[in-house]
Amino acid sequence: MSDSPIRCTVDLDAPGKQFGLLEIPRSTNMSATGACTIPIVCISHGAGPTALVLGGVHGDEAEGQVAAMNLVRDLRPEQVSGRVIIVPCVSPEASLAFTRCWPSGANMNRSFPGSPTGREDEQLAHFLTTVLFPLSDIVVDIHSGGRTSLCLPWSEMLWVDDPEQRRQMVDGMYAWNADWCCVYTCVSGSGLLVEEAGRQGKIVVSTEMGGGGHVTAAIHRLTGSGLRNVLRHGGVIEGEVVTRASLGLPAQTLLRATEPANFMNAPESGMFEVFVDLGQRVEVDEPVGQMHFLERPDRPPEVILSKTSGIVCVVRSIAVSAQSDCLVWVAHEVDRSELD
Repeated sequence: MSDSPIRCTVDLDAPGKQFGLLEIPRSTNMSATGACTIPIVCISHGAGPTALVLGGVHGDEAEGQVAAMNLVRDLRPEQVSGRVIIVPCVSPEASLAFTRCWPSGANMNRSFPGSPTGREDEQLAHFLTTVLFPLSDIVVDIHSGGRTSLCLPWSEMLWVDDPEQRRQMVDGMYAWNADWCCVYTCVSGSGLLVEEAGRQGKIVVSTEMGGGGHVTAAIHRLTGSGLRNVLRHGGVIEGEVVTRASLGLPAQTLLRATEPANFMNAPESGMFEVFVDLGQRVEVDEPVGQMHFLERPDRPPEVILSKTSGIVCVVRSIAVSAQSDCLVWVAHEVDRSELD
């Protein structure tokens, strides 16, 4: 039983389609008692697995929020075998401000497993950890590069050690039908949502659907169709599972970014000029960009070299960069058999 202070206004065990709120207690200068409210939708029908769909963990990532809201409106209970719980925007105040982090500065995707007595983001993470994750068989967490990074549109998974869980996660990742798939490890701290859900043994599927502060129509289509196909693949919603072959598309390219050498960061603050394009192949010591120094126009730019060979899968989308900001990812192509 959870000791969460958060109130959920929907009955997660009831059949049908319900719209409600997660209410995090809040006391401010403008109201002694109140709540930070986050919409939640539960669509349940018959027996079957439970899928938890999450968008907007980072506020500047609209792709998942739009796909989740479209799913909320379109999905009917009779199309469900089991239960779909949808939180279209986990960080609504950040979304309205078009920022990655909450107004408090908290990064929701570094707040897990959370605390019932911590900050609002920690209380929400604790509710997900102790209430929604235990109810779920499948967790879908939709991300993109946000304002600061532009990613190849890929489905992804954080590496897990259990072979059977990993196999099912790879199957789910492939079911998104993106051109690219990526297995990664986090190099910027712990506390990830997918890390906690994976620790609980859930089948976790995530994405990086482009980014750069804008969303194309093609990315919206891929995000929406991929989400629904993953839910069909998981047996949660009706319909035939679509494959790359049935779409007349070639097999996905599988990438792996799990080593420090895959990530090139800014050696010092300045203005980044990128030399490479997404999907481009680079070699060790090949220049991928350079840092300019606005206060020292007499100073030559510092060239950034790739620390490994592989495929450029992320580039920084804004030029101004602080020391240690991520500039470029270069991932290795791997065969699916290497994930066994």
